[in-house]
Amino acid sequence: MLDFFRTRWTQGTRTSSFPEGETEFPERFRGRPVLDPTRCTEGCRECAQRGPSASMIIGSDGRASLDLGACLFAPEEASRCQHGAVSFSTDHRLAARNRGDLVTATGELPAVQALEERTRKLFGRSLRLRSVAAGSCNGCEAELVALGNVVFDMARFGVQFVASPRHADGLVLTGAVSRNMRDAVYRTWEAIPEPRLVIAVGACAIDGGPFRDSPEVDNGVPADLPVDLWIPGCPPHPLTVLDGLLRLLGRLEEQRKS
Repeated sequence: MLDFFRTRWTQGTRTSSFPEGETEFPERFRGRPVLDPTRCTEGCRECAQRGPSASMIIGSDGRASLDLGACLFAPEEASRCQHGAVSFSTDHRLAARNRGDLVTATGELPAVQALEERTRKLFGRSLRLRSVAAGSCNGCEAELVALGNVVFDMARFGVQFVASPRHADGLVLTGAVSRNMRDAVYRTWEAIPEPRLVIAVGACAIDGGPFRDSPEVDNGVPADLPVDLWIPGCPPHPLTVLDGLLRLLGRLEEQRKS
């Protein structure tokens, strides 16, 4: 027992200081994509000629924009532009309230607007979530599990995952929603008492990810489910998820930095 206390004293506090202070990531961390429009020369059609890309949208004028919801955060997505217009920042703040907000001409995103005050008061200082993996590689699920470890400790903010949807305030959906999981998604959502949240986590849940347009999947969250928060990533970092959740609850109100 003495050895245990000695070890704990030596290790000190292991829990992240988030959201206090600046959160630093290594240079190799691929966070929010950035598009430098000044590098997109007028009339350049190279991106369009290279074939379609889910994360890059080419307008009729040849100008490109990024779809962060479809982005797989792969190095190939940055190297696609030979002029270096696309790069990855180390900004982990990626969540958005609306799907359309994830389509951006520069990579910048509007701040996440908190839920209305009445809803926030109803949830109080706690939020219980039911996670459903609806056809994924389990990468997003691994990051969600990490939210419960000693480093990120999501429970210190009153946010926890629960086993039963009847005890939940919202649904966290991961995966491209395979045909075999479609019914389970709807049943889980219907079992959650109102008012209920829907949170789409990861590229698969938002846009189908690498499985997009496969005959076995629905390209993510069903269109008739009202999504309250979109969290891009493949998979998203635990702090990306936590940042989005706290902003949704009105616990983080400062604006994003560009």
